[in-house]
Amino acid sequence: MSFGRNPHVAKAEAAELKATSARDDTAREQAWREAARQWERAADREQNDKRKAEYSQRADAARATADGEPLPEDDAGPPSAGAADKTLLN
Repeated sequence: MSFGRNPHVAKAEAAELKATSARDDTAREQAWREAARQWERAADREQNDKRKAEYSQRADAARATADGEPLPEDDAGPPSAGAADKTLLN
């Protein structure tokens, strides 16, 4: 772990990626809620007010998505999200 880095940001981004590639509605909802929790943890840890506000907004957006509201952008997922389904090994 490096100094000065917020580890919850990477965890939140990973949870968002997992949510966008989830095949099951329940798994997708749980992954979005996990992403929201990690964004909140990142915001609590952050000292920069601008980033803290950004992380809080992303947490709110993740919770809204978990509740069934659509993403603010249609292409909010990673560009290879559709291709990932074809290359899964597990």
